[in-house]
Amino acid sequence: VVDRRLCSDPDILDGVGDRGLVAKAKALAVELDAAAVVARYRKAVSERRVTTRPAPDSMAYLSVLMPMEQAVCLHATLGRGADSLIATGDSGGRTRNQLMVDLLFDRGTGASVANGVPVAVNLVVSDEALLAGEGEAAEVAGFGPVPAGIARQLVADALDSDTAVTLRNVYSCPLSGSLTAMESQARTFPKSLAKLIDLRDRTCRTPWCDAPIRHHDHILSRRNKGATTADNGAGLCAACNYAKEGDGWTARPVRRHGRTHLFDLGTPTGHHYRSAAPRLPSAARRSEIEAILIAHLRAS
Repeated sequence: VVDRRLCSDPDILDGVGDRGLVAKAKALAVELDAAAVVARYRKAVSERRVTTRPAPDSMAYLSVLMPMEQAVCLHATLGRGADSLIATGDSGGRTRNQLMVDLLFDRGTGASVANGVPVAVNLVVSDEALLAGEGEAAEVAGFGPVPAGIARQLVADALDSDTAVTLRNVYSCPLSGSLTAMESQARTFPKSLAKLIDLRDRTCRTPWCDAPIRHHDHILSRRNKGATTADNGAGLCAACNYAKEGDGWTARPVRRHGRTHLFDLGTPTGHHYRSAAPRLPSAARRSEIEAILIAHLRAS
């Protein structure tokens, strides 16, 4: 019906561009089946979300899926604010697009009405890369690797601002880069141990998944006397954690002293896969003898 009403008369589309054609088709769809359009709109609104993904040159895309009227209002508000700063000479040499991004950040974090907002951005960087100018890449939790120079600049900018900054020591093996274990007698993972697992695993540890971590799972379950430790803990997405509890699935940690965290995952088909935690930034590589001496000194 839409095709017939749009294309039966060539004059209807005379001079109409792509956007105009889409608009006419949508208008006819609303007219012909309004109930379905309303139902789809309500479902779409329930799926609103904010996501991030890496972009080239240590940048990132922030994507917001939201109702059309809210998106238009937000964009117009940012544009009006940028135009006002340019008109009053307060742009600081920034372009309109740059001003809109800065305004979005300021208003989203509350930085425009407070002297710094203590929101955690977990930056994992070796001490030598941070303090001695080494070039090994750092890791931003939830984003990925960034050059050491940018990591040092992030720390310096944070220290120069009024925002509360915390440096947390996370020790790693000098040979493997694996994180030091933390233990707890609790059934659920305490915040500090859960954060350690997040920083170690980065994304869901199920092979080929890479979804964001949502659950902190006991690899060997509590009902099988699995301990609440870093060795027996893994970051999983919700879907993989629920699937792992199904019939035929098995999991067990693989103990490898001084190496990256590893566990074995068995599927209902009888296949077994190894999941190794990604290597984290660490200090300059030491010899095996140095690593053994350091381990003995720490133990004593």
